[in-house]
Amino acid sequence: MDKPVETPPDGPVEKATDRVEFETMLLSRHSHLHAPRARVGGGLDRSAYVLLTRIRMHGPMSIGQLTDAFGLDASTLNRQTAAMLRAGVVERIPDPDGGIARKFRITEEGERRLAADRSYNIGGLQRIMEHWSPEDVTRFADFLERFNRDIERLEGRPWPRS
Repeated sequence: MDKPVETPPDGPVEKATDRVEFETMLLSRHSHLHAPRARVGGGLDRSAYVLLTRIRMHGPMSIGQLTDAFGLDASTLNRQTAAMLRAGVVERIPDPDGGIARKFRITEEGERRLAADRSYNIGGLQRIMEHWSPEDVTRFADFLERFNRDIERLEGRPWPRS
């Protein structure tokens, strides 16, 4: 079990870290920007969106590979991939490298739905940041990438980037 992190004495860095904690909490409530689309007409749920994105970047993946990539237990991933199979966004295929485990590959329907959701999400972000300068958008993207890479480094699970 992880030890709780002690709160350091207040100072400029600690106050800024408090703000980051608060703002990421607020951001997490918006992390389902595409959820209304899921209710209205065929959008992907959050777990399918993230899993499909990873499989798209990595190529076909087994339950074991998904477990390693996400740090989730196999039963959770079995439930999520079963729902994705029923939705027709992935299919099970023999390991292209000749391994024993079957792998999940995105279907044409999965590619179509992932592209539609991604386009919808990007459009929403563009509306949110429409009054930002291009430099501010780039800086924000750079800081988000740095933040995510540091989380990935601490967890030991880097995310592939193109």
